[in-house]
Amino acid sequence: MHASTVRSLLVRGMIAGVLAGLFAFALAYVVGEPSVRDSIALEETRSGSAPTTNGEHADHAAPQGEGQSEEEEEELVSRPVQSTFGLATGVLVYGVALGGIASLVFSVGLGRFGRFGPRATAALIAGAAFTTVYLVPFLKYPATPPAVGNPDTIGKRTTLFFLMIVLSVLLAAVAVIAGRRLAPRLGNWNASVAAGAGYVVAVGLACLVLPANTDAVPQAFPAALLWEFRLASLGVQALLWTAFGLIFGELAERVLSQRRPSGASADAAADADADEAGAGVGAAR
Repeated sequence: MHASTVRSLLVRGMIAGVLAGLFAFALAYVVGEPSVRDSIALEETRSGSAPTTNGEHADHAAPQGEGQSEEEEEELVSRPVQSTFGLATGVLVYGVALGGIASLVFSVGLGRFGRFGPRATAALIAGAAFTTVYLVPFLKYPATPPAVGNPDTIGKRTTLFFLMIVLSVLLAAVAVIAGRRLAPRLGNWNASVAAGAGYVVAVGLACLVLPANTDAVPQAFPAALLWEFRLASLGVQALLWTAFGLIFGELAERVLSQRRPSGASADAAADADADEAGAGVGAAR
C-alpha cells in the first residue's frame, strides 16, 4: 500500500471518527446525561445533609465556613456547558484519535486477516477495538457516575482502568500472532478458536490478579441509577465503534477502488495491499 494511500485512509479514518463521534454524542446526551444529572444531584443532596463530627448537619455549620466551602467548591465550568459543549468536545476528540489509530491498523491489517474486503476488514477492526479497548476493561472496572465514590481513589481507579486496557490490547495482539502461527498446523478455524480461547483465559487471569475497586460506588447508591448509567456508557461506545466501522469501511472502499486496476479482483487487490502495507505505513510516518 503506497504512502499516499495510507495518508488518504488516515484522513478518512479521522473523518469517520468525527461522524461516529457525533452519533455517540447524540446518544450520550439523550440517554446518558439524565443519569449523570441524577447522580450529581443525589451526591449534592447527601453532602449537603452530611452530619458533622459534633452531630450537627453540614447546613447548620458556621456561616463563615459555609461561605468558604461554597467558594472553594464553585464550579469553573457550569453543568449546562459540561453536558453540551464539554461532552461534545470530549467525544469528538476521542473519535478523531481512535479513528486515526484504527485507520493505521486497517492499513497494516488489510489482506492479513483473511480474504476480506475493505468493508469487512473495517468492521472486524472496529469490533476488535470495541472489545479490547472498552468491553473487556469495562467488565473488570465498569463505568462510575461522576461525583460518586471516594475522591481520594480517583487516581488509583484511573490507573487500574488504563492498565486493564493495556493488558487487553497486548493480550489480543499476542492472540492474533499465535493464531497466525498455529494456522498452518491447525487450520484457520481451529487456530482462531484456540487463539480466542487463550485470550479469554489470559484476560480472566488478569481480572483475578488485578485488585477490585471496592470503594468506587457507595453501597447506598441506587442500583437502578447505577445500572442505567453503565448501560448508557456501554451503548455510547458500541454506537461509536459500530458507526465508525460502517462509515470508514465505505470511505476506505472508495479510496481503494480508485487505485485498483480495472478488472482486478478484490482478493487480488487485498493481497497486493497486504504486501505493501508495512512499507506504506513506515513511509507515512
